[in-house]
Amino acid sequence: MLKLYKFTDSKKEYWETWDSGDGSHTVHWGELGTLGTDKTVKSSLIKKAEASIQKEVDNLIAQGFRPIDMKDHFTLLIEYAVNDMGTAEDIEKRHRLQKRMNSLLGWTGLGFCDGGSIGSGTMEVCNFVVDFDLAKSVISGNLADTEFADYTRIFDENADE
Repeated sequence: MLKLYKFTDSKKEYWETWDSGDGSHTVHWGELGTLGTDKTVKSSLIKKAEASIQKEVDNLIAQGFRPIDMKDHFTLLIEYAVNDMGTAEDIEKRHRLQKRMNSLLGWTGLGFCDGGSIGSGTMEVCNFVVDFDLAKSVISGNLADTEFADYTRIFDENADE
């Protein structure tokens, strides 16, 4: 998977591509925090999908798109209160939320879910995101009125308290 970003004062954009596993490639792009647009690129007798995608990548890099290094991602945690070490139901809920976050953050260009933890009265889902404030807003809106709306906080694990 290749992810490229371009942040200006007026707009934050993402572009990404991945091998779909069936000989085609998916290309997905848009304004950060939105679902964006996607297309499927397939090889033809005349041109390989990879060559078409590389031409697009070269054009984007010329426009100022760049990857964002993992060290420059924010660690966004969604925290829930649980009793003691949590229950099997809590773990199942965490797994459903992890899947939801991976999809939401991926399709909005914001990042990805990296799992979670549970114990000592809390349960967390860990996400790596490129824009903390926007990701927090998108996540809060997405979780409203769902089984996941009862979180205690959404916070940056590395921010000074």
